[in-house]
Amino acid sequence: MKANELTAVQASRAIANGTLTSEALVSACLERIAQREDAVQAWAFIDPAIALAQARAADAERAKDGVRSPLHGIPVGIKDVIDTYDMPTQYGSPIYAGHRPAADAACVSLIRELGGVILGKTVSTEFATRHPNKTRNPHSPLHTPGGSSSGSGASVADCMVPLALGTQTSSSIIRPAAYCGAVGYKPTFGLINRAGLKFLSESLDTLGVLSRTVADAALLTEGLTGLSLDATPTLVAPRIGLCRTPWWDKADAATQALIESSAARFAAAGAKVSAVSLEPAFDRMNEIQIAFSSYEFYRALTHERTRHPGLISPSLTARLAAGGTVTRAAYEAAQADTRHCMALMARYFDACDIMLAPSTQGEAPGIEGTGEPTFGLMWTQLGLPCITVPAGKGPGGLPLGVQLIAAAGNDAGLMRAAAWVERMLAAG
Repeated sequence: MKANELTAVQASRAIANGTLTSEALVSACLERIAQREDAVQAWAFIDPAIALAQARAADAERAKDGVRSPLHGIPVGIKDVIDTYDMPTQYGSPIYAGHRPAADAACVSLIRELGGVILGKTVSTEFATRHPNKTRNPHSPLHTPGGSSSGSGASVADCMVPLALGTQTSSSIIRPAAYCGAVGYKPTFGLINRAGLKFLSESLDTLGVLSRTVADAALLTEGLTGLSLDATPTLVAPRIGLCRTPWWDKADAATQALIESSAARFAAAGAKVSAVSLEPAFDRMNEIQIAFSSYEFYRALTHERTRHPGLISPSLTARLAAGGTVTRAAYEAAQADTRHCMALMARYFDACDIMLAPSTQGEAPGIEGTGEPTFGLMWTQLGLPCITVPAGKGPGGLPLGVQLIAAAGNDAGLMRAAAWVERMLAAG
């Protein structure tokens, strides 16, 4: 196995015991990028000299003083809406071409403090919205990697880097991870510090992790938050609520079959699986999310839409215009509806540890867009932690995933259950 194909956990152990150097790991990642970047186009900025200098410094420190943390010497990709002081941060927009922030985002500084290597900046869609950028699905250049964490999903899935940071406002971690065949973890809202993130929706934007295993996602999140996350598969099968959601008919036949068959497999493995029928109050939650976020988009991007309107895509221009029509009264009504559904949701989790739902409507569509965020909107609006785990391929040969959701604040429980689900899916 090549070093770039190691999981972050495997690489961490090897670096700690001296059988692998960070320089060798980073070099293998850079070699993979050199081989594949023309096809995948996952990186907004990559400078081998900067990456290798960090790796050599990490190796020298390990040789002298040992490792700082399990993240020591591990390369991480940073979505290009997250500030880095030594690399351009362009937010996926020509408005910010060549922009150099004065400081790192808090999460980037934490990675450096833990001994991690900032490998480069991964491509984001325009301001982390839905207008596609250059990245292609690593399984097929004719298909989207999803958005908005396009480069993070594609680079991790293609073994260019073991870990990457992403952000989610609607389904921007879950969707690209599922489309590319990676693990995508969106924590409970606010779990990872957001200082230095280019805000789009201050009430919804959530920092998260893309990786190739659940344990890898836990490794990075634990370092960034201090939260103890045991991603060892639990010996006790979780209680799983099969939640088809109000948008079940939007999922294609292959996705519906995947969710049903996965639920049956989990039940056969000992999980208590029961159907969850959400109350009618949830039927409008996707609609509410779109109006609510549009109100905040319009205000967060005031400088850009008033000073540089000609450099904003037509699709985002239309979304901003729609946001300008959302009244304060409507926004506050959306807040009230959200709080009501949050309270209802807490009661559903009295009967189950996690919910099982679709990650996406189906396989990745073509490159003209980034796919529909249907199955992420509600969970993000409610601030719940969720994770997508690869679960095979669809009829077109592209990846599919299953999404798991937990109660707000129960990220540790979600990780344990996700590790169990990951093991059951790998068992075939």
